[in-house]
Amino acid sequence: MKPIWIVDDDASIRWVLEKALARESLETRSFANARDAMNAFETDTPQVLVSDIRMPGESGIDLLQAVKARHPGLPVIIITAFSDLDSAVASFQGGAFDYLAKPFDIDKAVALIRRALEESLREASVEAAPAETPEILGHAPAMQEVFRAIGRLSQSNVTVLITGESGTGKELVARALHKHSPRAAQPFIALNTAAIPKDLLESELFGHERGAFTGAQAMRRGRFEQAENGTLFLDEIGDMPFDLQTRLLRVLSDGHFYRVGGHQPVKANVRVIAATHQNLEQRVRDGLFREDLYHRLNVIRLRLPSLRERSDDIPILARHFLVQSARQLGVEPKRLSEPAMRFLSGLELPGNVRQLENLCNWITVMAPGQTVEVKDLPRDLTQGMPPPSTLQDAGLPGMPVAAVPAPAHAALPASPEGWIGLLELQAAGMLSAGQMDVMDILGRQFESALIKTALKHTHGRKNDAAMRLGIGRNTITRKIGELGIDGARDE
Repeated sequence: MKPIWIVDDDASIRWVLEKALARESLETRSFANARDAMNAFETDTPQVLVSDIRMPGESGIDLLQAVKARHPGLPVIIITAFSDLDSAVASFQGGAFDYLAKPFDIDKAVALIRRALEESLREASVEAAPAETPEILGHAPAMQEVFRAIGRLSQSNVTVLITGESGTGKELVARALHKHSPRAAQPFIALNTAAIPKDLLESELFGHERGAFTGAQAMRRGRFEQAENGTLFLDEIGDMPFDLQTRLLRVLSDGHFYRVGGHQPVKANVRVIAATHQNLEQRVRDGLFREDLYHRLNVIRLRLPSLRERSDDIPILARHFLVQSARQLGVEPKRLSEPAMRFLSGLELPGNVRQLENLCNWITVMAPGQTVEVKDLPRDLTQGMPPPSTLQDAGLPGMPVAAVPAPAHAALPASPEGWIGLLELQAAGMLSAGQMDVMDILGRQFESALIKTALKHTHGRKNDAAMRLGIGRNTITRKIGELGIDGARDE
């Protein structure tokens, strides 16, 4: 093992650290300034670098930048008597492992260096990642069944219905089906039917002619025409309004449709892949989904397992998301310690893979150090506070939002300040990602959560729920239909 380098213009600090690390049987090498350390890098490298931030000549930040440019995986601990925010931010932006303010407790300093040392040794033992990450990750038997099904369907144009809980990766599977199909060179068009207002969804699907309605200044091609010769993925198909289900059935039956306001049929050569987290059979029984459309869509069904059913995949997924998040932010990937990984693998994550991805984004931005311990995870996660379900369903991949997954035993409600803060972070992440219709998407989920909760408290009685929410009976009836909420009844 290589020595630990200590760079500090204060001889007493160097002496204290040398003696403390010697008691731990750790070899050290000391420098009085950053320039001498930079010169030493020409012929040697340390296992861990500990550097003061303010020294005569080059600063610790200068040294940090020079080291990270040549040795990005080397853990660097910055120590300083100036424990101000600017120094901390500059250290972490430069890729520091952690930040220690003088005067420090020597035992805590040694423990931090130990953590950095473990990180350095782990970094050295990690094999280079493959050049191309698989489009869908998973070793669990349930996922292997999904992979086999994708393989069997690789030369087929058959309609597929993908089912599974929110956040299980249904769109990833749809993209994989398209990529490995004869239509791979043609467009893949995705549409979340639950995210489009009812009065706009018909035009979104089928397009419209000029003058078809107020504001239709020109002819517009819909998603079916955009996906010509390719694949159209209709997510959350269970939320499609009943009257539009009839038009979709007609397209699937005879391959023709009409633009809104149009009189000439348009031929559609499109493979349709649909997905839903709802029980379509129950919605058929409830009269909310056409039975004939259900049978048209349910030619081949692929059920995606929840993360609870594939908890063995959590470590590989977490490592992938940490690397992906670090690459997007231009920083070094963080790693979960073995105890932290075991803790995470033992949780039930109701938001599934999407929730795990958001948590990894949070870790990349907020967790101290490169190796993440259980205590470094979000406080609400370790304290057992569940996040609002609406935010779990709204999470977007690759955005640094504050995800707070809930363990199975969680019972404490989130505070108002907590969920509002999460909502603000979620909205910021969606806007930064270029997401459109953010107000509509989050608004629908917010309304759905309120109405569902009120219906639970009133045992499904709509009028009582409307009164408690402070809205009219007609309003709650209309919104229940628009949002596809089950379990409501008239008094």
